[in-house]
Amino acid sequence: MSSEIIVNVTGSEVRIALMEKGALSEFYLERPGEKSVVGNIYKSRVVKVLPGMQATFVNIGLERNAFLYVSEIQRESEEFERMAEESEEQSGRSRRKPESRARYKIEDLVREGEEILVQVSKEPIEAKGARVTTHISIPGRYLVLMPTFNRIGISRRIEAYDERRRLRQLLAGFRPPGLGFIVRTAAAGAGEAEIRQDLEWILSSWREIQKQKNLKPAPVLIHHDLNLSLRVIRDLYTPEVKKIVIDSPVIHRQILEYFQRWVNPARRRKEDPIELYTRAEPIFDHYGIEVELDKAMKPRVWLKSGGHLVIEQAEALATVDVNTGKYVGKKNPEETILRTNLEAAKEVAEQLRLRSIGGIIIVDFIDMEREGHRNRVYNLFREALKKDRSKVNILRISEFGLVEMTRERTRPSLLHAVSDPCFYCEGSGFIKSPVTVGYEIFREIQREIDNLPRKKITILVHPDLAELMVGEKHHIIEDIETRFKRKVVLKSKPELHREEFVIS
Repeated sequence: MSSEIIVNVTGSEVRIALMEKGALSEFYLERPGEKSVVGNIYKSRVVKVLPGMQATFVNIGLERNAFLYVSEIQRESEEFERMAEESEEQSGRSRRKPESRARYKIEDLVREGEEILVQVSKEPIEAKGARVTTHISIPGRYLVLMPTFNRIGISRRIEAYDERRRLRQLLAGFRPPGLGFIVRTAAAGAGEAEIRQDLEWILSSWREIQKQKNLKPAPVLIHHDLNLSLRVIRDLYTPEVKKIVIDSPVIHRQILEYFQRWVNPARRRKEDPIELYTRAEPIFDHYGIEVELDKAMKPRVWLKSGGHLVIEQAEALATVDVNTGKYVGKKNPEETILRTNLEAAKEVAEQLRLRSIGGIIIVDFIDMEREGHRNRVYNLFREALKKDRSKVNILRISEFGLVEMTRERTRPSLLHAVSDPCFYCEGSGFIKSPVTVGYEIFREIQREIDNLPRKKITILVHPDLAELMVGEKHHIIEDIETRFKRKVVLKSKPELHREEFVIS
């Protein structure tokens, strides 16, 4: 699949878009004071142990304490074993599943005041602190170092058995004893020199972490990941990426140097797929990305058939509703519904990835009577989700057309990253109608009638409400005057909230 990476720098803001077949697939944002902490390694101090939740709060030096579950405390190699087991399944072999950690209790593993090395696995989101783990991992271009494990795992996305065996034998020949590694997807086809160089860079980082850990008291940042632009090149660049375009000379130079040193040092400079954008037109406008971002902020997504999705996000739950909309089909209703659901399945997978929606997700497909139709939609949806880099768990479609799923949330969604809750509706997404406010005024006058002037009542309202109450809903004012024997003077005040009013 032909892809492009487009990098926009505006002042200190960095925005990066991954385009696949000319369409926006993923979006990343970094601003001053909002830089990602995922991947950062901290020397932390245990603040509070919570036996009832089998977790602990640790101080890593950020505004809010981080959260550490018992299952994320490194005492055995079960995390690496899980990865290795998944990798081996691709080659037809299966490992014995490691024993459950249920026998461990949080109070037996950590104590308050203890200093431990942790790595951020999930960003702080809204009122929640970061999620951390003691399963330290240091990613390079081709390898991920797992410092406390003495094993080699291969990415599940490298499917060819011969290539998996080649990489395993190659790494086994020169990896340091006692250290474990995961071979990343990008290593497929890479030579020994490239993998050796990547390994040396990772090991130098690990040695520096060990040194800093012994020098500094907790809480302190020990190691931070690459900046956003270099991290995206490290993690997203594949042979399918035909072009990387950057509109900042400084970031262009950084990416070029990183690319030539770590991604493919054997390439000559003129062959690098990296371009400096110099047009006057903003780069995101030129590639049509700005328009796509605006669409991704809206709840409604139109399908090519004329149907549409409605995507709603709450703090812990997101829902996607599939509707036929303007599409009425040419055959029977069941075929119309099937076609809409099949189209929606692909679009939902793409929207979850683009909008970075995580947590619990409910997809409400249009009801399908035939089990065969439900299976077709489910299989297509599951296949479409394979392109997602985040971990996804999905249940089969119920008889009601519902799919329950979870998607790993490692960073804020696009909506939360670029917007704030509406100060006007206080985040509810709704405001009271003018008619509702009009009758609230009536009831408020009823409560305060003894404290109001005996001849004339003055009411200050938003212009929209004033226009309604002297026009279509004039009876509200008439009812107040009749009921309370007072003259009502209605005044428009633009600076008032639509739901606000002043009675005097």
